[in-house]
Amino acid sequence: MISNFFEIFLLSLIQGVSEFLPISSAAHLILVSKIYEFKNQSLLIDISLHLGSLLAILFYFRNEIFNLNNNLNLFYKILVATIPLVIIGYFLYSSGIIYELRNIKVIVWTTFAGAILLHIADSKKIFKNLENNFNFKSALIIGLFQVIALVPGFSRAGITITAGRILGFNRTDSTKISFYLSIPALIGASIMGIKDLLKENIEFNFIVLVGILLSFVFSLITIKYFLKFIKKFSFKIFVLYRIILSLILIYIIYF
Repeated sequence: MISNFFEIFLLSLIQGVSEFLPISSAAHLILVSKIYEFKNQSLLIDISLHLGSLLAILFYFRNEIFNLNNNLNLFYKILVATIPLVIIGYFLYSSGIIYELRNIKVIVWTTFAGAILLHIADSKKIFKNLENNFNFKSALIIGLFQVIALVPGFSRAGITITAGRILGFNRTDSTKISFYLSIPALIGASIMGIKDLLKENIEFNFIVLVGILLSFVFSLITIKYFLKFIKKFSFKIFVLYRIILSLILIYIIYF
């Protein structure tokens, strides 16, 4: 029981923190699960962790999301930005290609490449803001970048923040756009997971509820303090972290 709780605690922590930071939650969940050979790393647990993050983002931005009378335009832009992810994501999952990409060698190089892209993008000048400049064209461009995150290691948060910075949005607004786009992405991941889950004989248990709750708590804390962090600091620490992580993995795998 203690070992089960430790596993779900660590997996929830990784999901909650890395889902919204530009460091790739998928990469960290895959890596940690391979290192520790967790017994609780399953499709049902993956769904519960994503559901916890989804509930956290919905709760944190509840005023913006559920006030559709004033934010209907934003809702449409999020939908437009999500279309490329849905189309390409469905193709990759249905063809099975997505599973071929989920390996450590791919993660090593996508983690490094994502760091370089984020570093370059974060050097861009700021001349746009979310309220006045986030139009359908910007939404579609960021949505096309988001497709890259289907490859583990690039990070959905990282690549959408990178896209926002390339377009000239400040760090806070780029991150908010990334957070908004995480909602349909998390919903899609949950739906795909549930679809696969229906094919298996899996029982819902207490550990799943714990996973949802812990993922919710860690996600909510991350969202709150990450937004505060980027108002004062750049993304350099995340760029450095990704480079160090990729170099360590390169050494482990190739040497």
